[in-house]
Amino acid sequence: MDEKEFDYLNVIPLVDVMLVLLTIVLTTSTFIATGGIHVELPKAAANEDVAALHPLAIVINKEGRLWVDSVEVQLDALETALAAADRTTPLILRADKDIPLQLFVDVYEAIKRFGFTSLSLQTEQQP
Repeated sequence: MDEKEFDYLNVIPLVDVMLVLLTIVLTTSTFIATGGIHVELPKAAANEDVAALHPLAIVINKEGRLWVDSVEVQLDALETALAAADRTTPLILRADKDIPLQLFVDVYEAIKRFGFTSLSLQTEQQP
């Protein structure tokens, strides 16, 4: 019995699967990079890139709810959450532009009481 030789490999289905996987990875990584908590950041002229330092993220949304590394905490429990962190860990504060100033000051004071040496305020760059 004569076998027909294998002349070529059809790679189109492989390319289709790889494109679908690439789309899933890019969509997921975008969600992870921006975070799942919607905060409308204030605008500033300069932005400092602290994402590469693996900072501890503190987020305050428009309603005044507070998260530390994606775990919701109350203002009085913020100190407990900060007590477990190393004081040299960089902190990044993402606060909605419409929160009351007193809430921002309360969070800032809690951070300073623990003696953290690096605190950054995340903003959006002005167009």
